[in-house]
Amino acid sequence: MRHITNEGLNLIKRFEGLSTNTYICPAGYPTIGYGHVVKEHEIEQFKNGITESQAKDLLRHDVQEAERAVLRLITVPLTENQFDALVSFTYNLGSGALQRSTLRWKVNREEHADAPAEFIKWVCAGGRKLEGLIKRREAEAELYLI
Repeated sequence: MRHITNEGLNLIKRFEGLSTNTYICPAGYPTIGYGHVVKEHEIEQFKNGITESQAKDLLRHDVQEAERAVLRLITVPLTENQFDALVSFTYNLGSGALQRSTLRWKVNREEHADAPAEFIKWVCAGGRKLEGLIKRREAEAELYLI
């Protein structure tokens, strides 16, 4: 199976940030580590927080889901940077967002020059535009084109 590069992983880490304690993300989900959404059955497990090492392990596990989604939903060859950008996007928004996006449609038609504008459409959480998401989508779009 294809995997995200260290550069792609660092992009995710930079924008997710590290939290060793559970917090509510702007979309309203309990979150810990590098953007790991805490599921109902994990609440007790994470009640006292986690270490940075545990956060990295969670990230590696969660990134695999995003990698599998990109591999399943994108049917054309991708460069490492294109793959990394799409995995970051999917990690942040979920596979359903990629599946129903015009971004996916453009990529699968190899309209790569049009893809960056599609990343930028996904900058809202909790019903409002977030500066952090704007910067993240810009970074993903830039990486996609390199």
